[in-house]
Amino acid sequence: MSSQEKINRVNELRELINQNNYHYYVQDEPVIPDAEYDRLMQELIAIEDEFPELITDSSPTQRVGAVPLDSFPEIKHEVPMLSLGNAFDEDEMTAFDKRIREKLEMDSVEYVAETKLDGLAISILYEDGQFIRAATRGDGTTGEDVTLNVKTIKSIPLNLIDVGLLDEKYPERVEIRGEVFMTHDGFNKLNDKQKEKDEKLFVNPRNAAAGSLRQLDSRITAERHLSFFAYGVGIVEGGTIPETHAGLLSRLKTWGVPVSPETMVMRKLAACFEFYKNIASRRASLGYDIDGVVFKVNRLDQQDIMGYVSRAPRWAVAYKFAPEEELTEILDIEVQVGRTGALTPVARLKPVFVGGVTVTNATLHNEDELKRKDVRIGDTVIVRRAGDVIPEVLKVVMERRPAKTVEFKMPSSCPICSSDVEREEGEAVIRCSGGLYCSAQQIQAIIHFASRRAMNIDGLGDKLIEQLVEKKLINNVSDLYKLTQEQLSELERMAEKSAMNIIAALNNNKETSLDRFLYALGIREVGDATARSLANHFGNLVAIQSATLESLEEVADVGPIVAKHIVTFFSQNHNQEVINALLTAGVHWPDVEIKTEQPLQGKTFVITGTLDSMKREEAKQHLLELGAKVSGSVSKKTDYVIAGSDPGSKAEKAHKLEVEILDEAGFLSLLGNQ
Repeated sequence: MSSQEKINRVNELRELINQNNYHYYVQDEPVIPDAEYDRLMQELIAIEDEFPELITDSSPTQRVGAVPLDSFPEIKHEVPMLSLGNAFDEDEMTAFDKRIREKLEMDSVEYVAETKLDGLAISILYEDGQFIRAATRGDGTTGEDVTLNVKTIKSIPLNLIDVGLLDEKYPERVEIRGEVFMTHDGFNKLNDKQKEKDEKLFVNPRNAAAGSLRQLDSRITAERHLSFFAYGVGIVEGGTIPETHAGLLSRLKTWGVPVSPETMVMRKLAACFEFYKNIASRRASLGYDIDGVVFKVNRLDQQDIMGYVSRAPRWAVAYKFAPEEELTEILDIEVQVGRTGALTPVARLKPVFVGGVTVTNATLHNEDELKRKDVRIGDTVIVRRAGDVIPEVLKVVMERRPAKTVEFKMPSSCPICSSDVEREEGEAVIRCSGGLYCSAQQIQAIIHFASRRAMNIDGLGDKLIEQLVEKKLINNVSDLYKLTQEQLSELERMAEKSAMNIIAALNNNKETSLDRFLYALGIREVGDATARSLANHFGNLVAIQSATLESLEEVADVGPIVAKHIVTFFSQNHNQEVINALLTAGVHWPDVEIKTEQPLQGKTFVITGTLDSMKREEAKQHLLELGAKVSGSVSKKTDYVIAGSDPGSKAEKAHKLEVEILDEAGFLSLLGNQ
């Protein structure tokens, strides 16, 4: 390729990449896969590496950051960057609208509504369409020069798009203003990296965005997921802009500058209120933080008439949401036990109005988070409540920590039922081991006990179980067998016939198998396959109840963690009391003949497609009885895939991994030979 061909290809690649940035960040409609975009970028990087003289400041490759600065130089804004006045309720919005109409001597005024991003305001200067510099708002008159950092933000164009129409061309000199922010996804990715490096986590996306934009090393900024939406202009020289704010936003978009998609033009105040309520209801699903809605007079000539007061325009207002973060004090820390037995520390707060409601409790998540944030009774903390999310303690205000605060320690026994608690290695959650007895877990335990793969009690659904618990007709699984037809008939939506069927199902299912019973107990990490292995290894319940850690670890599928769960479960007196009550109620099963070596021990099977001779669940049971493991996915550890008709992708994967595939005839032959 000649030098001229290289130059042509570089220009072509830059144009393609800039076009795709426009479609991705501005139009929100990617036109090529990410992999193709990456290939274009890599080709451009390779050519520029070979011919460094072709590199320009506006090349898409120059977003990686530069050498660190000692400090940020100051930039004086040629047109001040003003703040906005606020409205906090409908009365204040009504007063704003009245002032506008009276000043303009109009019955109604056209407004533009935009989301108020919770980020950092910046201005970007373009000359002849080329990115020149960027500055923070600062005090409105003077800001910091963050050019190198802003240049790394991929959604900000390094060159404005020339649309080819004279009346839509960008001015020779234009300053575009907007907000740098971080999406929720970008924030989570950043904090995941911080965790991996064992570094301090960011409290919220706004702090993360501000911290990222003010890095003296722009290479760090380049690694972070910052975004940008424009909301206006400052300097405009050597050109014109549209006559309305809505038209200006549309024009910015044609120049390749991203603007908020949540924008609307409206004329009546009622429509403003409707827009505000609609955005508030969707706030949590936007993917980025906003703290209100900005309403601006749409016509720019009317904005000029309204003018400015102090440091804010008279023609715009920020209608703020109720604050999502507030300061308050921790009065106490208690522990709640969830339906799955998880113990969660909860802060009892001095009541504070945040996120539109008065909050008195906030989650502290788990023991590790409690220690990491160093939250103590008596601390002043920042509490956050966003949408319907459970309020949480974000951080302690260490400057306000009293001389005497009380450290909190998680309990060693369940605060509800006094059973021992356990924490699996590598897990953050502490759990109660009294699953059959603990009243906090009773609904979940009973639903599991009655489920199809456990005791298979037909007609005993989740809603009915919740009713039985709420009316205190049952406290644990053994109480199911004390229910009467009369009690059930009195329940909501329960006919006499249905009540009779449930009693019959309870009586009929008293005869079960040892593995089903073990699975029904809900021991942590003891699924149906592990329950079958335990039953086949020990033969009876008494042997399992008295088994040691060492003897349990001899069972296939039982490692040290599962063994510990089993020993802990059976060591709790409350659990033993419920098991004895079940046996007294007549739940029974035959002992299992102990087989020292099963024919398919250690073999892993996957079943796919439709079998003619039996259902897949029945095939699974046959395999489990012969000591096999049955998995739902194919891997290198799979020994056989049983493929019925229409086997799908699992058979294809087995073929690629060279796993042996058995058709139905081969499977039946395998069973017949055991």
